[in-house]
Amino acid sequence: MIKVLLVDDQSLIRQGLKALLELETDLEIVGEAENGKTAIQLVAELQPDVVLLDIRMPIMDGVAATREIQQQFAGVKVLILTTFDDDEYVTAALKNGAMGYLLKDTPSEELAFAIRAVDKGYTQLGPGIVKKLLTQFPNMTPTQLPPVPPNLTELTPREKEVLRLIATGANNREIAQQLYISEGTVKNHVTNILNRLNLRDRTQAAIIANTFLSYLDN
Repeated sequence: MIKVLLVDDQSLIRQGLKALLELETDLEIVGEAENGKTAIQLVAELQPDVVLLDIRMPIMDGVAATREIQQQFAGVKVLILTTFDDDEYVTAALKNGAMGYLLKDTPSEELAFAIRAVDKGYTQLGPGIVKKLLTQFPNMTPTQLPPVPPNLTELTPREKEVLRLIATGANNREIAQQLYISEGTVKNHVTNILNRLNLRDRTQAAIIANTFLSYLDN
C-alpha cells in the first residue's frame, strides 16, 4: 500500500483528489494539509511514501516545502500537482528534489500511475514539461534530466517508433498506416512494449512516452 499525503490550499481540491485516489486499491490517503508548513509536520507524524504537493500556497509554498521535505525526510517522494507550468516553478521544484511535475488537468488514472512510478523512484513529468525544459534550457546536462527507466533502453527502434505514436493518441490502424506495417504487427509491438515496461495499458505507455519524449526522438 502506498501512503499518500495531499497538500493543497483549496479544501475542495483535496476532497476531490481524495475521492478519486481512494478508488485505487493500492493507494491510501493518510492525511491532508493546506500549506507547506503543515505538510512538513504531517510528514514527520504520518511518514507517507508520496507527498502530492501544490506549488502556490500561503505560509509556505510547494518549492520551499519540497526542499525541507527532501532535507529532513530523504525517503519521502514529492510529486507536484498544480495549475502552473511556469518555467521557474518547474525548474525550482525539480532542483529542490521533486520527483515529478504534473498539471491538475491530468486524468485520475494517469495521476495514480504517476504516484506509483514516483514511489518506485521514477521521475514523472506531464506532457510538454520535458520539451519545455529542453527548449528553455538547452544547455542542461543529461544528469539534470529525468532518469530514463532501464527497461525503456531495451526497446527496439521500431518499438520506440510505436511508443512515440502511442503518445500522440494514434490507434493501431493509424500507427500501421504511418509505419507501413500490418495492424497485427502493431498489436504485437504494443504488447511487447507493455510487457517490457511492465505497464497496464496504452494510457500508461503514453505517459511514459511523453515524459521521455526527448529520449525516444534520439
